[in-house]
Amino acid sequence: MFLSIKNVPKVYWSSDNPLNLKPKSSSLFFLILGLTLFGLGEGLLIVSNSGASPWSVLAQGISLNVNLSIGTITLLVSIAVLFLWIPLRQKPGIGTILNAIIISIMIDVCIKFVPTPESFIGQLILAFIAVLTVGLGGGIYLIANLGPGPRDGLMVGLQKKTNFPIAAVRAFLEISVVSIGWYLGGTVGIGTLLFAFGIGPAVALGLFLTGKLFK
Repeated sequence: MFLSIKNVPKVYWSSDNPLNLKPKSSSLFFLILGLTLFGLGEGLLIVSNSGASPWSVLAQGISLNVNLSIGTITLLVSIAVLFLWIPLRQKPGIGTILNAIIISIMIDVCIKFVPTPESFIGQLILAFIAVLTVGLGGGIYLIANLGPGPRDGLMVGLQKKTNFPIAAVRAFLEISVVSIGWYLGGTVGIGTLLFAFGIGPAVALGLFLTGKLFK
């Protein structure tokens, strides 16, 4: 089943090379579609008001211990993660750049146009939908093979080194990150825990469904 998937599938619209600066239109289309869904999910999680994502908790925790803003810490963490790509032999691409641009735009769109549910149950449902949306978007854009974002590149690189299922690798990363962030003083909510434990299976499901649909 999808929880045991170990490799990012290849389909007819996958790019042959992540360093491709002139990808075919279908690869670019699905890259943008996947990143749009990914950013939508990230935005919905914030709007749900049930807790930030694990990496945001980490950034918050670090910012409480140093004289830097959460935004600055987020940027520095992303750069540090990119350096971890070197021993893992991960390759960046236009998707690595578009990752930051499109996701940030979608988060702003969600915050502006999507209201926070008034009930606690509604907030939890929105958080659950957010995690599934991030997973589906992650699956689509990773299969485009035009370069992952910093966190996804780390996930794929570690999977190749360990040969563990993608769901397990991603869950390990998110749980480790949120644990460190919480220890440093970051705020953890139910949505944070839902994301930390659910994003691994959600990304694996996104990869599985996309690979099967376009096989």
